Amino acid sequence: MSARKLRSIAALAFAALLLCTARAASAQTGSAWHDDLIDHMAGTWKLEGTMLGKPAHHTVTAEWILNHQFLRLHEVTSADAPASEDRYEAFWFIGYDATSERYAVHLLDIFGGRDSETLGYGTRQGSRVDGKSSPGDQKDNSIALVFEYPDGPFHTTMRWIPESGTWQWHLEQKDKGKWSTFADLTLTPAAGAK
Repeated sequence: MSARKLRSIAALAFAALLLCTARAASAQTGSAWHDDLIDHMAGTWKLEGTMLGKPAHHTVTAEWILNHQFLRLHEVTSADAPASEDRYEAFWFIGYDATSERYAVHLLDIFGGRDSETLGYGTRQGSRVDGKSSPGDQKDNSIALVFEYPDGPFHTTMRWIPESGTWQWHLEQKDKGKWSTFADLTLTPAAGAK
């Protein structure tokens, strides 16, 4: 092979390397994701309601991370929760897949790796995952998430109530072919927050 051909091949290889590097750099500095509904969840919240029929008192702190690509929620049993309440802690990472036009949610909690293998997917809508409307539902104020866990599907509906500045979370699980409520929770801004 001639020296001229070798130089041409080397120049093409160098140009390809520069192109790959430029694409990787642009992917790393991709534009931030903004969502007018999810933006309402950023902040610190007092979560109260029932979980498996028992009272639940949690604190939820939500902030944008990773170049504004994910809203990270840290959910933990409140320090002032009754001593008899089961302790819980979780991290939620809510992002959006523009290609499939759906939310993607990573949920990691105290129950370990088995359930964390399952991603939640969801769409924005005005009613719960099961198609039933709740009083006061408004179009596009809800995100209906589906987690297909190894032991059965799980639905989480997060509904923004703009009039009160609160969120309602309704969680359902399917066991032996029957749906049941896992949790009904309300998030209100924590004292001094927002």
